Amino acid sequence: MSDTQGIDQYLEPTYFVDSHSPAVISYARERCLGKRTDVEKAIALYYGVRDDIRYDPYSMEDKPEAVTASAVLKRRAGFCVPKAVLLTAVLRSRNIPARLGFADVRNHLVTQRLKAMMETDLFVYHGYVEIFLNGQWVKATPAFNLTLCLNFNVKPLEFDGVHDSLFHEFDTRGQRHMEYVNDHGTFADLPYDQIYGAFRRHYPKILTRNADRNADAFGREALDERSRGGGRFNN
Repeated sequence: MSDTQGIDQYLEPTYFVDSHSPAVISYARERCLGKRTDVEKAIALYYGVRDDIRYDPYSMEDKPEAVTASAVLKRRAGFCVPKAVLLTAVLRSRNIPARLGFADVRNHLVTQRLKAMMETDLFVYHGYVEIFLNGQWVKATPAFNLTLCLNFNVKPLEFDGVHDSLFHEFDTRGQRHMEYVNDHGTFADLPYDQIYGAFRRHYPKILTRNADRNADAFGREALDERSRGGGRFNN
C-alpha cells in the first residue's frame, strides 16, 4: 500500500479518537492559533498534549469510556496510550491524518512503587502517534510531560514535524534508558480489547489496585526518588 492509499480512515472520528468532540475541536483550534502549515499545527498540538496533559500511570482504568480523547482532555492526565489517543484526535480535528502505533519497551520512566506493582521492566503496548506530514509518516511520542522528565533526569522528547520523535533512549547523563523490543503496528482506532487484554495478563495489580486519585502522585514519587538516587530500572 502506498503512503496515500487509505489515508481517509486516518482523518475520520472513531469511538476512542473522538475528533468530532466539541472539547477536542476547541482545544485543537486554540492550540493552533496563528499556525499556518500542517507542520506548524502538528508541532503545536504535540507540545500541547505532551505538557498540558500530565503523564499518570496511576490513572489506568479498565473502562473504555475513560480512554476516549475527550475523556483524557477533561481529566488532563493519562498514561502513554490515552495521551496518544488524544494527540491523534486533535490532529484529525485539524484535518491532519494521524494514526496510533504501539510497541513493547524496556527501561521506562518508573518509580519504586510502580515497579513493585508491575513486577517487570517490560511495558507492553507503549503508545505513540504517526502523523502524515509532507507526504510521509512521522512518529511522535507525547507521553512524558516536561516537568516529569526534569524530575526523572530524562531528556524531554522534542518534535520538529520532520524527524521521528519516538523514545527516551538516554537519560541526561547519557546512559541508555529505554529500548523498543517489539512493534505491534499502527491502527486507525484504539484496539482496546487487544491492549487491555495484555494489560490484564501482564499487570493485574495495576488494574486492581490502581486509579490513584492523588494529583501528580507519580511526579512527586519521581522527584523524591531522584533525590535519594532511585527512580529508574538499571540495565
